[in-house]
Amino acid sequence: MDKASELKKLEQEIAADNTLPLREANLVFGEGNPESETVFIGEAPGKNEDEQKRPFVGRAGQLLRQCIRDINWKEEDVYITNIVKRRPPENRDPLPNEIESYKPYLTRQLAIIKPKIIVALGRFSMNYFLPDAKISRDHGKIFRFNDFLLYPIYHPAAALRSTQMKEEFEKNFKELPQILEKAGNLLAERGTETRKEEKPTQKKLF
Repeated sequence: MDKASELKKLEQEIAADNTLPLREANLVFGEGNPESETVFIGEAPGKNEDEQKRPFVGRAGQLLRQCIRDINWKEEDVYITNIVKRRPPENRDPLPNEIESYKPYLTRQLAIIKPKIIVALGRFSMNYFLPDAKISRDHGKIFRFNDFLLYPIYHPAAALRSTQMKEEFEKNFKELPQILEKAGNLLAERGTETRKEEKPTQKKLF
Protein backbone atom coordinates (compact mmCIF):
# COMPACT_ATOMS: atom_id res chain seq x y z
CA MET A 1 0.00 0.00 0.00
CA ASP A 2 1.40 3.44 -0.94
CA LYS A 3 1.60 6.34 1.51
CA ALA A 4 -1.47 8.13 0.13
CA SER A 5 -3.57 5.00 0.57
CA GLU A 6 -2.21 4.43 4.07
CA LEU A 7 -3.05 8.00 5.05
CA LYS A 8 -6.56 7.68 3.62
CA LYS A 9 -7.10 4.51 5.62
CA LEU A 10 -5.87 6.25 8.77
CA GLU A 11 -8.20 9.19 8.13
CA GLN A 12 -11.14 6.82 7.83
CA GLU A 13 -10.11 5.15 11.06
CA ILE A 14 -10.06 8.46 12.91
CA ALA A 15 -13.46 9.38 11.48
CA ALA A 16 -14.91 6.12 12.78
CA ASP A 17 -13.36 6.38 16.26
CA ASN A 18 -16.24 7.31 18.55
CA THR A 19 -13.98 7.56 21.60
CA LEU A 20 -12.23 10.70 20.35
CA PRO A 21 -13.16 14.09 21.86
CA LEU A 22 -14.48 17.09 19.89
CA ARG A 23 -16.53 14.92 17.53
CA GLU A 24 -19.10 17.70 17.17
CA ALA A 25 -16.54 19.44 14.94
CA ASN A 26 -15.42 18.37 11.47
CA LEU A 27 -12.38 16.17 11.01
CA VAL A 28 -9.39 18.10 9.63
CA PHE A 29 -6.90 15.34 8.92
CA GLY A 30 -4.15 17.13 7.00
CA GLU A 31 -3.17 17.74 3.40
CA GLY A 32 -0.22 17.84 1.07
CA ASN A 33 2.36 15.50 -0.38
CA PRO A 34 2.61 12.15 1.47
CA GLU A 35 6.19 11.88 0.17
CA SER A 36 7.17 15.27 1.58
CA GLU A 37 10.40 15.59 3.54
CA THR A 38 8.89 18.47 5.54
CA VAL A 39 5.77 18.39 7.71
CA PHE A 40 4.28 21.48 9.35
CA ILE A 41 2.33 20.77 12.55
CA GLY A 42 0.07 23.19 14.39
CA GLU A 43 -2.04 22.64 17.49
CA ALA A 44 -5.65 22.36 16.27
CA PRO A 45 -8.00 23.63 13.55
CA GLY A 46 -9.82 26.94 13.89
CA LYS A 47 -13.16 28.16 12.56
CA ASN A 48 -12.11 28.43 8.90
CA GLU A 49 -10.38 25.07 9.03
CA ASP A 50 -13.44 23.44 10.55
CA GLU A 51 -15.67 24.88 7.84
CA GLN A 52 -13.38 23.90 4.95
CA LYS A 53 -12.05 20.67 6.51
CA ARG A 54 -8.53 21.80 5.60
CA PRO A 55 -5.61 22.85 7.82
CA PHE A 56 -4.34 26.42 7.94
CA VAL A 57 -6.73 28.22 5.60
CA GLY A 58 -7.56 31.28 7.75
CA ARG A 59 -5.41 34.39 8.20
CA ALA A 60 -2.66 32.46 9.99
CA GLY A 61 -2.79 29.82 7.28
CA GLN A 62 -2.46 32.41 4.56
CA LEU A 63 0.72 33.71 6.20
CA LEU A 64 2.08 30.18 6.49
CA ARG A 65 1.30 29.40 2.87
CA GLN A 66 2.74 32.70 1.65
CA CYS A 67 5.99 31.99 3.50
CA ILE A 68 6.12 28.54 1.88
CA ARG A 69 5.86 30.19 -1.52
CA ASP A 70 8.39 32.87 -0.55
CA ILE A 71 11.12 30.25 -0.14
CA ASN A 72 10.23 28.88 -3.59
CA TRP A 73 8.48 25.80 -2.25
CA LYS A 74 5.03 24.73 -3.39
CA GLU A 75 2.17 24.19 -0.94
CA GLU A 76 1.34 20.88 -2.59
CA ASP A 77 4.92 19.65 -2.08
CA VAL A 78 4.85 19.88 1.74
CA TYR A 79 2.48 18.32 4.26
CA ILE A 80 0.41 20.36 6.75
CA THR A 81 -1.50 19.03 9.74
CA ASN A 82 -2.28 19.56 13.44
CA ILE A 83 -1.85 17.59 16.65
CA VAL A 84 -5.59 17.66 17.42
CA LYS A 85 -7.66 16.92 14.33
CA ARG A 86 -10.87 18.76 15.31
CA ARG A 87 -11.60 22.32 16.40
CA PRO A 88 -11.90 22.99 20.15
CA PRO A 89 -14.95 25.14 21.00
CA GLU A 90 -14.46 28.90 20.52
CA ASN A 91 -10.90 28.27 19.33
CA ARG A 92 -9.72 27.61 22.89
CA ASP A 93 -6.41 25.85 23.48
CA PRO A 94 -6.57 22.06 23.19
CA LEU A 95 -6.80 20.32 26.56
CA PRO A 96 -4.19 17.77 27.67
CA ASN A 97 -6.67 14.89 27.36
CA GLU A 98 -7.57 15.99 23.83
CA ILE A 99 -3.92 16.06 22.80
CA GLU A 100 -3.40 12.66 24.39
CA SER A 101 -6.45 11.19 22.63
CA TYR A 102 -5.25 12.20 19.17
CA LYS A 103 -1.59 11.40 19.86
CA PRO A 104 -1.61 7.80 18.54
CA TYR A 105 -3.04 9.01 15.24
CA LEU A 106 -0.46 11.76 14.76
CA THR A 107 2.26 9.24 15.62
CA ARG A 108 0.98 6.89 12.93
CA GLN A 109 0.51 9.75 10.44
CA LEU A 110 4.15 10.77 10.83
CA ALA A 111 5.29 7.14 10.69
CA ILE A 112 3.64 6.85 7.27
CA ILE A 113 5.08 10.08 5.86
CA LYS A 114 8.56 9.68 7.42
CA PRO A 115 9.63 13.34 7.08
CA LYS A 116 13.18 14.53 7.56
CA ILE A 117 12.01 17.79 9.17
CA ILE A 118 9.04 18.52 11.40
CA VAL A 119 8.33 22.23 11.70
CA ALA A 120 6.54 22.70 15.01
CA LEU A 121 4.30 25.75 14.72
CA GLY A 122 3.94 27.30 18.15
CA ARG A 123 4.37 26.13 21.72
CA PHE A 124 1.75 23.38 21.77
CA SER A 125 3.30 21.63 18.79
CA MET A 126 6.81 22.16 20.13
CA ASN A 127 5.90 20.90 23.63
CA TYR A 128 4.31 17.82 22.11
CA PHE A 129 7.85 16.74 21.23
CA LEU A 130 9.83 18.79 23.77
CA PRO A 131 7.79 19.17 26.98
CA ASP A 132 10.35 21.40 28.70
CA ALA A 133 11.10 23.73 25.80
CA LYS A 134 9.99 27.36 25.62
CA ILE A 135 9.01 28.83 22.29
CA SER A 136 10.44 32.28 23.13
CA ARG A 137 13.81 30.68 23.86
CA ASP A 138 13.92 27.71 21.51
CA HIS A 139 12.33 28.91 18.28
CA GLY A 140 14.71 28.68 15.36
CA LYS A 141 16.80 25.93 16.98
CA ILE A 142 17.19 22.47 15.48
CA PHE A 143 16.66 19.39 17.60
CA ARG A 144 17.62 15.93 16.39
CA PHE A 145 15.43 12.96 17.20
CA ASN A 146 16.03 9.40 16.01
CA ASP A 147 14.32 9.76 12.67
CA PHE A 148 13.80 13.47 12.07
CA LEU A 149 14.88 17.01 12.85
CA LEU A 150 12.48 19.15 14.89
CA TYR A 151 12.46 22.85 14.04
CA PRO A 152 10.20 24.93 16.32
CA ILE A 153 9.09 28.37 15.13
CA TYR A 154 6.38 30.77 16.25
CA HIS A 155 2.81 29.96 15.30
CA PRO A 156 1.71 32.14 12.36
CA ALA A 157 -1.27 33.35 14.44
CA ALA A 158 1.19 34.70 17.02
CA ALA A 159 3.24 36.25 14.22
CA LEU A 160 0.16 38.18 13.10
CA ARG A 161 -0.23 39.70 16.58
CA SER A 162 3.32 40.99 16.97
CA THR A 163 5.67 42.73 14.55
CA GLN A 164 8.69 41.30 16.36
CA MET A 165 7.31 37.75 16.30
CA LYS A 166 6.44 38.12 12.62
CA GLU A 167 10.01 39.15 11.86
CA GLU A 168 11.35 36.16 13.79
CA PHE A 169 8.83 33.84 12.14
CA GLU A 170 9.84 34.96 8.65
CA LYS A 171 13.55 34.86 9.52
CA ASN A 172 13.28 31.29 10.84
CA PHE A 173 11.21 30.27 7.83
CA LYS A 174 13.88 31.42 5.39
CA GLU A 175 16.36 28.98 6.97
CA LEU A 176 14.24 25.96 5.99
CA PRO A 177 15.76 25.28 2.53
CA GLN A 178 19.28 25.16 4.00
CA ILE A 179 18.13 22.96 6.90
CA LEU A 180 16.48 20.54 4.49
CA GLU A 181 19.60 20.50 2.32
CA LYS A 182 21.72 19.42 5.30
CA ALA A 183 19.09 17.24 6.99
CA GLY A 184 20.31 13.99 5.46
CA ASN A 185 23.85 14.51 6.74
CA LEU A 186 22.66 15.47 10.22
CA LEU A 187 20.41 12.44 10.47
CA ALA A 188 23.21 10.17 9.25
CA GLU A 189 25.78 11.40 11.77
CA ARG A 190 27.28 8.61 13.85
CA GLY A 191 27.64 8.81 17.59
CA THR A 192 24.84 11.33 18.05
CA GLU A 193 21.87 9.01 17.88
CA THR A 194 19.16 9.83 20.40
CA ARG A 195 17.59 6.89 22.13
CA LYS A 196 13.89 7.00 22.95
CA GLU A 197 14.54 7.56 26.66
CA GLU A 198 17.12 10.28 26.11
CA LYS A 199 16.61 13.95 25.44
CA PRO A 200 16.99 14.96 21.79
CA THR A 201 20.19 16.73 20.90
CA GLN A 202 20.24 20.27 19.65
CA LYS A 203 22.05 20.72 16.36
CA LYS A 204 23.52 23.94 14.97
CA LEU A 205 23.91 24.58 11.28
CA PHE A 206 24.69 28.28 11.31
